[in-house]
Amino acid sequence: MSEAPPYIDAEAMSRLVPMSTAIEAVEAVLKTGLDPEAEPPRGVVDVPGGQLLLMPSSTTSYTGVKIATVTPGNAALDLPRVQGVYLLLDGTIHTPLALLDGIALTSLRTPAVSGAAIKHLAVADARRLLVFGTGPQAWGHVEAVRAVRPTLEHVDVVARNPERVATFVDRCREAGLSAAPATAADVATADVVCCCTTAREPLFDSALLPSHATVAAVGSHEPDAREVDEELLRRGLVVAESHGVALRECGDIVLAVDAGAFDVERLRTLGELVRGEVEVAEDRPRLFKSAGMAWEDLGVGAAVYEGWRALD
Repeated sequence: MSEAPPYIDAEAMSRLVPMSTAIEAVEAVLKTGLDPEAEPPRGVVDVPGGQLLLMPSSTTSYTGVKIATVTPGNAALDLPRVQGVYLLLDGTIHTPLALLDGIALTSLRTPAVSGAAIKHLAVADARRLLVFGTGPQAWGHVEAVRAVRPTLEHVDVVARNPERVATFVDRCREAGLSAAPATAADVATADVVCCCTTAREPLFDSALLPSHATVAAVGSHEPDAREVDEELLRRGLVVAESHGVALRECGDIVLAVDAGAFDVERLRTLGELVRGEVEVAEDRPRLFKSAGMAWEDLGVGAAVYEGWRALD
């Protein structure tokens, strides 16, 4: 009887794969031939009390699937709204290799994907970051920006809960950055803006955004929800994970197309960006819109597993 695959929890994951390694893993997948356009859509199955999400992907080396649940009623029970696990298998014989904490994996890979984009979009001397949100994704994006722009000095924090903002500001300061509570108007002084919220309407007026700024919007994967306004897409360079996902799940893009503010022919992909196929003009802002894709979980999950194996 074969041994059960190891379970790699959130604490182990943070030790095994620092943000810089996760970003490298994302770039490596895109540089080795995987086509995000060929990925199957996110599977959504209605179940009693919520939804079951299925996200499979494969390469010649690994196959994997994230299984997550979304249970809105859990909040009243003081339980997580989103839970999940990731199953990693061998890429050809499909032997189970490891189970990973699915939520911790998502919390790592999402900012890592943004980091891969910001690495190629942000100005080289970016010093000021503005973050919308105070949750795990917001902190992950601070880490991601810092990983690709060690010039980062200051973080402005915008969120509805003053206590959480204060706690987040303290965390940034403990990490050696200056930080302060801010308002949406402070995008006017930002080099990088990260939108990590559950907002369904634009978080800021993009007319205030400097022409050199980079925005990463990761908070939604629904065609009728957005964190940035359509004028940002009219004005800027727009990059998404894939054309298919952009037009199926990214409200920031879908709503701008519907309003006639954005021509999808202008859309560039993260793969093109990472491979150096996108010209980044310095006189207009840049937007990276992410909805989350299964290949990202696979790439970072494989890096976690390889880090665990290296400990043997």
